Amino acid sequence: MRPETPAPVRLEDYRPPAYGITTVHLDIRLAPQATRVRARLAVSPAEGTEAGTPLVLDGDELKLVALALDGRVLAEDAIRVSPDRLEILSPPAGPFTLEMETELDPDANTRLMGLYRSNGTYCTQCEAEGFRRITYFLDRPDCLAVYTTRIEARKGDAPVLLGNGNPVEHGDVPGTDRHYAIWHDPHPKPSYLFAMVAGDLARVSDSFTTSEGRDVALNIYVEHGNEGACDWAMDSLKRSMRWDEEAFGRAYDLDVFNIVAVSDFNMGAMENKGLNIFNDKYVLAEPDTATDQDYAGIETVIAHEYFHNWTGNRITCRDWFQLCLKEGLTVFRDQEFSADQRSRAVKRIADVRLLKSHQFPEDAGPLAHPVRPRLYHEINNFYTATVYEKGSEVVRMLKCLLGDVAFRTGMDLYFDRHDGEATTIEAFLACFQEASGVDLAQFALWYEQAGTPMVRAESHYAKETGRFTLTLRQQVPPTPKQADKKPMHIPVRVALIGRDGRELRPASVTGAEMTGDVIHLRETSQTVTFTGLAERPVPSILRGFSAPVSLNSDLADEDLLFLAANDSDPFNRWAALQTVVMNALIAASACVARQEPVTLPDALVAAIEANTVDGTLEHAFRALCLQLPGEADIAREIGHDVDPEAIRIARAAVRRTIADRMARAIAAEYAGLASTDAFSPEAAAAGRRSLRNVLLDYIGHGESGSDGALVRAHFEQADNMTDRLAALNVLVHAALPGHEDALASFAARHKANPLAMDKWFMVQATAAQDETLDKVRALTRHPAFSAGNPNRVRALIGAFATGNQSQFNRADGAGFDYVAGFARELDRRNPQAAARLLSAFRSWRALEPERRKHAEAALRHLASDDGLSADMRDIVDRCLQ
Repeated sequence: MRPETPAPVRLEDYRPPAYGITTVHLDIRLAPQATRVRARLAVSPAEGTEAGTPLVLDGDELKLVALALDGRVLAEDAIRVSPDRLEILSPPAGPFTLEMETELDPDANTRLMGLYRSNGTYCTQCEAEGFRRITYFLDRPDCLAVYTTRIEARKGDAPVLLGNGNPVEHGDVPGTDRHYAIWHDPHPKPSYLFAMVAGDLARVSDSFTTSEGRDVALNIYVEHGNEGACDWAMDSLKRSMRWDEEAFGRAYDLDVFNIVAVSDFNMGAMENKGLNIFNDKYVLAEPDTATDQDYAGIETVIAHEYFHNWTGNRITCRDWFQLCLKEGLTVFRDQEFSADQRSRAVKRIADVRLLKSHQFPEDAGPLAHPVRPRLYHEINNFYTATVYEKGSEVVRMLKCLLGDVAFRTGMDLYFDRHDGEATTIEAFLACFQEASGVDLAQFALWYEQAGTPMVRAESHYAKETGRFTLTLRQQVPPTPKQADKKPMHIPVRVALIGRDGRELRPASVTGAEMTGDVIHLRETSQTVTFTGLAERPVPSILRGFSAPVSLNSDLADEDLLFLAANDSDPFNRWAALQTVVMNALIAASACVARQEPVTLPDALVAAIEANTVDGTLEHAFRALCLQLPGEADIAREIGHDVDPEAIRIARAAVRRTIADRMARAIAAEYAGLASTDAFSPEAAAAGRRSLRNVLLDYIGHGESGSDGALVRAHFEQADNMTDRLAALNVLVHAALPGHEDALASFAARHKANPLAMDKWFMVQATAAQDETLDKVRALTRHPAFSAGNPNRVRALIGAFATGNQSQFNRADGAGFDYVAGFARELDRRNPQAAARLLSAFRSWRALEPERRKHAEAALRHLASDDGLSADMRDIVDRCLQ
């Protein structure tokens, strides 16, 4: 029979632990197949715990070797033990010491959770529930303890021994070929922040002096030969440390900060106290192997994990339902950092594009959940765009509603009041309410209600009275387990733009609370009246994307194109143009479905060209104005009975039309952006490359570039990965002459670099061509591919499933069957990676009936498998709800 789905964990069932663990001493004696972990725990019953209450510790596939309480071996009838649980049936009424020894097999740990070996390096990953795979423990975030860790290994295998906190002692083990190191972390932390690393690693070092005068040793550990690829990561770290002092008043609190890059890692990185472990994708960068996007990603992730030192480590979450308290808040902080380092306007657009492409579909499908969920079966499946990206937007709205000063005051109060605690969303919001005096009870619904609110804006101007009215209506759609929703408190930033492009100042505003340029939308419908306007304004609504909502307005394309040329808010200038483009793409998709020719309004092409050639705008901003919404974005806007093939054909036709009508302007701009300057990852240079490469894409997909000569020259002359990869994408995706030679050339050049080869896999997996699925199957047999490495899986199978809408959603169902089958095989070795891959099915119900039938069949076939992991079972069941 099929095993039962794990019992749900519910927020309302939270209870503090009956026991606390104040100190943890670990002695880890490493061996590839037989690591021994000795743990000494100082345990105390919590206040109110009745004498004799059993102590229940979590485990996961553990082998208990020894156990003692206050130095005494416990009788068999005093305990219950299994690989997943240890119960001390009648502990002492007061404090006691529990000692235990477990045996692990790091080589066999393909789940990459707990303690495992990656390319000969011992490594840990304990978030969310991995520490229980190392020793029996109260493996929950509200159990905070001070850790001291002794690590021992053969010198030849692991000359580097790293732990949390500060180094205390190191030396040789007499009479052996082994050595040891002792690390102590003075700051209490939950078990999910424990880490250790041991291996033969190279070190890149620097230093930083904090605003408090502390000298901090900075080290990045990588595989030998990768030392030269760490400069940008180190630079990003130092800038992050300084920025956090200046922006939030937060200084680092240890004497050493270590980063370790490993190649086998389920996540992007992990913020373990003083010892951040990274997927090497977010550390290693050189111009020949890393794109501008990689450099930006490294900068962001380095900052994110460092910022966790305060928002996640010093203050952590009481339970996993509060995950957004550390993740959403820290994403907000890393977004602000990157905006200050680069272009705030461009960064904001990029963040919103990511939100709409990843989180909006999550909100609209069977995997929808609130920013703070109230129930889960597997917490690993809630590291989602809703928790991270939407969680960040909620913090950003808080700042928008309160203003900069009150927001900073609230953050300072939060840090001061909850330092060293595991806390909650309620406690977080209470700090801002106290600092500002603003009632945040309705705002708290953003944490409780799933779904993307839909805001409809309708406007009317009465010339005879000079009155302009703006009616805003909100609706939060039903989502799984939440059918009825309450109105939200939505900050809507608004400006009224006159025909000369300047903002108009009304004599009065009535109908809603308005602070500065922010309308506080609190009701289902509110009408705001502006008086004293001598001309009809064009409203610029939701400026800076002031709330994560889906905005629909009654503005005509003419008004939107006016905003695209005149709005002083860069985000809304871009968004207005994107709205008109999206409308055209949706209309084009309908034309394809009806087998009618695709047309494009002249005014739209003219607006795109005007932004393309406007030298007063940033290169990166102009590139964004040129980029068409992706196929998944179009599908999301259509929303139901989606035909991915019609969308693909329509988008290609629109791109080709723009390329041909703007051919002269595109060619001139492309030529003018050529540069002989040395490569720099800084924002200005990256923006220039971004614009030039978007132009190249139009050239390659237009009539003028159909012979592929210019694109091949771009590829062959590229002196950096950004330009080389851009050209390869165009050659392959447009099937231009010479694309096979270019693929072979790229592979020959980069065959020794796995991260570069990931890009090679991704280019081929995302080609919207009928033969792509067969190519993906063949590439799984390529020597550079490994199903055991999450990066390789994401680059090939993940890219196909999420980045190739027409081929994953093939009309014959073959794409669904292949990805589901691959995920099932992957589940046997790495359930987390498999479950994340399967989330590609999140929007299957929006497809047209035939494709929907095939997707459901693939999911139901998986559901019939009795051997699914709990992670996979959770995703499959929720997709089929």
